[in-house]
Amino acid sequence: MAMRTDASTGQLVAVDEPAGAKQAAKPADDLLHVKVWSPFRVFYDAEAVSVSGVNGTGAFDILPRHRNFITLLNSSDLVLQTKEGEIRIKISGGVMQVHSNVVTVFLEV
Repeated sequence: MAMRTDASTGQLVAVDEPAGAKQAAKPADDLLHVKVWSPFRVFYDAEAVSVSGVNGTGAFDILPRHRNFITLLNSSDLVLQTKEGEIRIKISGGVMQVHSNVVTVFLEV
């Protein structure tokens, strides 16, 4: 059963999940699950060893077990290191969220 924090009381409460609700697969501790997408296209949705990007303070890397993190991305190449090799996605900007080994990148359109 899923739990959530009630915004008004701060207490944990049970959440009923709809029948057949699909849970996102939890990545292994040595991998990140990365989804890079825009409203019109999914550019990448699989595991990666690391993610590199550029924000207002410069270049940065995300590795497995990274702290929760959110940032605005600058125009650059988003670099995904996978077990098969390197993937580069040229972006004009976006928002990146990191939470529990899951990296979600929402690209600007």
